[in-house]
Amino acid sequence: MVLAESYEHHVAVLPSPGMGHIVPLLELSKRLVVHHGFHVSFLNITTEASPAQTDLLHSPSLPLGLHVIDLPPADVSSLVNEEMLVLHRLGVIVEESLRCLKSVLIQLGKPKALIIDLFCTQGFDVGKQLSIPVYTFFTPSAAFCAFTLYHPTMDREVEGEFIDLLEPVQVPGCFPVRTEDLLDQIRNRKNDEYRYYFGHVRRLCEAAGIFLNSWEDLEPVPLKAIRENPFYQKISTPPVYPMGPLIKEHEPLTKIDVECLAWLDEQPPDSVLFIVLGSGGTLSSQQLTEFAWGLELSQQRFIWVVRKPTDATASGTFFNVGGDVNDPRAYLPEGFVERTRGVGLVVPSWASQVAFLRHPSTGGFLSHCGWNSSLESITYGVPMIAWPLYAEQRMNATMLAEEVGVAVKPVKGNGKTVIDREEIERVVRLLMEGEQGKAMRSKAKKLQESATNALNTGGSSCDPLSRVAKQWKDLPAPM
Repeated sequence: MVLAESYEHHVAVLPSPGMGHIVPLLELSKRLVVHHGFHVSFLNITTEASPAQTDLLHSPSLPLGLHVIDLPPADVSSLVNEEMLVLHRLGVIVEESLRCLKSVLIQLGKPKALIIDLFCTQGFDVGKQLSIPVYTFFTPSAAFCAFTLYHPTMDREVEGEFIDLLEPVQVPGCFPVRTEDLLDQIRNRKNDEYRYYFGHVRRLCEAAGIFLNSWEDLEPVPLKAIRENPFYQKISTPPVYPMGPLIKEHEPLTKIDVECLAWLDEQPPDSVLFIVLGSGGTLSSQQLTEFAWGLELSQQRFIWVVRKPTDATASGTFFNVGGDVNDPRAYLPEGFVERTRGVGLVVPSWASQVAFLRHPSTGGFLSHCGWNSSLESITYGVPMIAWPLYAEQRMNATMLAEEVGVAVKPVKGNGKTVIDREEIERVVRLLMEGEQGKAMRSKAKKLQESATNALNTGGSSCDPLSRVAKQWKDLPAPM
């Protein structure tokens, strides 16, 4: 392990596993190095790390001054199994992997600050022991941050299950949250996943500050609420710093990526629907079949990054993203690939999302509405079809559709377990050729401009990071 005692301005960054956490914290680290002259020790939890995570963090393109520290893998073989829910399993991995955190930070020369994500709150304890200020990078939306800050009050005041509430959750100063949109992790307060989740989120106010991957024009209502509503002042909410959109700007292109981009070059502007359900998302066998038929019936151009279906869980590839590549013909409807040749492309398992979203021929994005993907879509001015799968994605989908105005949500028919092909055809046509789709595309383009302005010098996201960076530089050297 390389010591960092010789670096005048040194901070450590600690994400939990999962690309939705790794990517924004890595982008923040790059900005601290490139724009603010910091040395960053990026602490990588290697236990059960996905191939995509490993490849990203060991890329030769990382800037000088950003040093990835691989934490020793922990033996969790007797503690986790394939039947565990994602967050419970993640919690065990993080807990076991961070037993070495204190000694690692000492070896690194005690950095001036430690930045953690929501599921690494063990960092608060170590920070107190070493007199290192600890900040939380809250990777979801500002709206979800407001909900999370309110969650301990809900836990204390609500009897029974949140999902059984007769009215939407009234988050102070924010838009109400419908019970059907509540994230999976809080739907059953009796299981281990809730215990792990709540154990982390209840500590959010212990942070010296909360970094948000958002910007003023995108989420003015929740940002104002967190800053000004008396409830958040009463619970001693730390200062919040919107710093977004922090998204992956570049990634290596595969041979298939290059071929798809060449095909995109030949298509009209805004004419292609890009379809990918995040780094860990999968569909059931029945839903995959309905989706394929609906897409074919729509007769719209598309690029579909498709994965083998699983009926077990919608987060089927969370711990294996980038590792499983297979032949889509084995599970897509017979003849689908042949019938749609020339209209669309089918890509197995993985693609360079940013490269496709920024291409001028991409006119729509069917997304799981993970916050990273949502920000990438908005940053490149692409409206969405919202197809949430797990975690807080239903809340994101509703916000993007009803409050921001850049997405449309398919409707599942009464009593149906899947979204049928006719509804899929309807929303694809609506987005790609309807007046509502044009209005959403116009709104997305305006937000694209504001996102750029937010990150520029003097922008609403540039200034908060500059202020915090100055505070860190003014701190005395660790003892």
